[in-house]
Amino acid sequence: MPPLPTSTLDWKPRAVSPADAVAHVRNGHNVFIHGAAATPTTLIDALAARQDLAGVRLWHMHTNGSAPFAAAGREKEFRSVSLFTGAPLRTAIAEGRADFVPIFLSDIPGLFLSDQVPLDVAFLQLSPPDHNGLCSLGTSCDAAKAAAEKAKFVVAEINNRMPRTHGNNVVPLSRVDAFIATDRELHGHPPGIESPAEARIGEIIAGLVEDGSTLQMGIGGIPDAALARMHNKHDLGIHTEMFSDRIVDLVEAGAITNRHKVVGQGRIITSFINGSQRLFDFVHDNPLVHFYPCDWTNDTAVIRKNPKVVAINSAIQIDLTGQVCADSIGDRIYSGIGGQMDFIRGAALSRGGKPIIALPSRAMGGKVSRIAPQLAPGAGVVTTRGHVHWVITEYGAVNLHGRTLRERGEDLISIAHPDFRAELRHDLANRRHFTFS
Repeated sequence: MPPLPTSTLDWKPRAVSPADAVAHVRNGHNVFIHGAAATPTTLIDALAARQDLAGVRLWHMHTNGSAPFAAAGREKEFRSVSLFTGAPLRTAIAEGRADFVPIFLSDIPGLFLSDQVPLDVAFLQLSPPDHNGLCSLGTSCDAAKAAAEKAKFVVAEINNRMPRTHGNNVVPLSRVDAFIATDRELHGHPPGIESPAEARIGEIIAGLVEDGSTLQMGIGGIPDAALARMHNKHDLGIHTEMFSDRIVDLVEAGAITNRHKVVGQGRIITSFINGSQRLFDFVHDNPLVHFYPCDWTNDTAVIRKNPKVVAINSAIQIDLTGQVCADSIGDRIYSGIGGQMDFIRGAALSRGGKPIIALPSRAMGGKVSRIAPQLAPGAGVVTTRGHVHWVITEYGAVNLHGRTLRERGEDLISIAHPDFRAELRHDLANRRHFTFS
């Protein structure tokens, strides 16, 4: 075996301090921040510690950990721009201290690749370089690959605990202009305890999944509940924008083989992951898991090639015509468009596919029906009524595809919580002037 290249063996002495690494950010710069489990917290903290900046725009998806750049009083220094958001930024967006862009996940890399958003700096978290001098984007490829390619200056946190992952997610160490070396735990997101409603919804979803299906799912109680009830399935495949711990259970149970997939046959395809240390250990140097940018994983022309695509996505609210709100509570931004529409449409185009929107029937401790006569004022439509197919609550499953407005209303009321059905039926009759048998 030939000796390892000196440049690879000696990479750690080239690390700089966090303060020196973020010194490359200047006034008015556009800065990309790696997200989810790959959030480069050490670099973020060092950037927020600076007091000499103005007009820096920080472009990112859901970040884990704190977001000191979005704290009250930092607005003139930093402007957070969420392309998909989460708990650390919701208050700042609601209070007007941060911005939000409604955009399909599949379109985000194009913002950077086309220079519509010209990136000056990219903050990444990378795995240590291998003997070829190649790092990986670890747990999140998504739009980070595009940022790594297009940013004028790449600053990295090379974390000894970042998994080395396979796929189109390589960043040569030579591409990194400055880096820090860390050895810290990634931000985890362990599975929660399922509610009775989630358990029932999971049972219904699992009942719709046939052997040989290709699954897409998000994170949360409903996808977890569904996956937990698929251990008796055979030859499932995974082509998704993200996955979490429950997939590991199905691999170990032998339910996932990826045998019948057309795209990525024999391999799990994803763009990022979010979960516990068990999940991070599973993907580390695992050639059966491949990470790709989200403009490819979420391309409907790619998704539809696989057979029996089952897309499992959640919602905040759905109206009686089938319009789905999944990104906001009224006009208060909660998350983002993400990949829901990419996969709802991709599954609909797949041979034998099933696009699924699943949600508990009630919210706010049972006081509010999630199936509503109309969406709350300010709520955004993520999945249109023309794209919606299967809708599932703990009270059943209905397929709205090809159904009239009257039939849709009746179908959705049939799976609403019983406490709200009479009210919904009355409202539907008055609003749409329908008569019912």
